[in-house]
Amino acid sequence: WLFLDLLTDQDRDSIHCDVIAAATRSSSVGQALLAVLFHTGLHALVCYRVGHRLWQQKRTGLAYYLQSTVSKHYSADIHPACRMGQGIYLCTSAGVVIGETATVGDDVSILHGVTLGGTGKETGDRHPKVASGAILKDSATVLGNIPIGSGAIVTAKAIVTKPVPPLAIVSGVPAKIIGKRDLSEEAFQDDLERHLAFKYLDEWRALDDEPEND
Repeated sequence: WLFLDLLTDQDRDSIHCDVIAAATRSSSVGQALLAVLFHTGLHALVCYRVGHRLWQQKRTGLAYYLQSTVSKHYSADIHPACRMGQGIYLCTSAGVVIGETATVGDDVSILHGVTLGGTGKETGDRHPKVASGAILKDSATVLGNIPIGSGAIVTAKAIVTKPVPPLAIVSGVPAKIIGKRDLSEEAFQDDLERHLAFKYLDEWRALDDEPEND
């Protein structure tokens, strides 16, 4: 209850969507109550949202303390200054690193071991910008102030250092485009993707129909 007054209506909506994401995108959870009680990824997200409000109120020392505590207990290092949308799914908090100037759009799925970091050669705005509906699979690493387009998929253990277009599938070290997301309704049957068809499929099909620039 100590930090409850810090949270805005937007935060409460975001946490509500995060709970739904944890319950529906993980076959091992399946229920909102189990997610609230036991899902470490959800716990880390809620703590981030509190820390983010502390950061915005210039209470940076307390925000850093909360970040450190979450890192110790959940093995997730999420900077309180980064910006994250609603309906985020952290498969598990273990090994997740999200840098200070990173942004994560709505309905993004982040599996364990994902890093959204800097290259070490930049200052200021130096972390990735992940658009809505993207999927970052196990141990994927995205480095630098680069965009990951809406609906893009970064496969497991890929290391991304260049912009990823919307709907692209990238893989490898360094990551290269290996394909494009299938936009048929039958392709959205996986736990990580079923929710995306309802919200984004029409938008993505329209995007896919646009002519490419030379």
